[in-house]
Amino acid sequence: MVTHVRAETRGDERGALLAFLAEQRGGIRRAVLGLTDEQASARPSASELTLGGLVKHVAEVEQGWLAMARQEPPAVPRDPSDWDESFRLADGETVESQLAYWEKVAAETEAFIRSVPSLDDTFPLPDEPWFPPEGRVSMRWLCLHLIRETARHAGHADIIRESLDGRTAFELVALAGD
Repeated sequence: MVTHVRAETRGDERGALLAFLAEQRGGIRRAVLGLTDEQASARPSASELTLGGLVKHVAEVEQGWLAMARQEPPAVPRDPSDWDESFRLADGETVESQLAYWEKVAAETEAFIRSVPSLDDTFPLPDEPWFPPEGRVSMRWLCLHLIRETARHAGHADIIRESLDGRTAFELVALAGD
């Protein structure tokens, strides 16, 4: 099993936000526990979502938001023509490689959030039709958004995993030992 970053809470707001984000990441990581790449690429429901694709997607999205906050280009630029590729493993990609990448992204996110002078600091949103014109968001908003995005997909992962083999989140927590 891939190890993962655990945020320290230390009783502060940053620690609490990072701990909630780490908790949601753990839900998705546990959903792929013990699965082969073939199983993680299966679509057991009417949805197009797969567990492997969800791992890839949340890693790319988190990295993209981190890049946006740093005012850098994302590691994997996406647009409407290839957005769907962020939801499936491509040739040569494995669940293990995507988990390792996500672990690296998570460590970068946590280091960045710990390093910003204030959670009230803001960064500009891109000039895209789905963002408000001349919009800015705070580092606190970024953390809350990543928690929401990851939690949404953790719920998807629970349903997909249970549809695959009947394993529930509680069973996977016991299996993972955390």
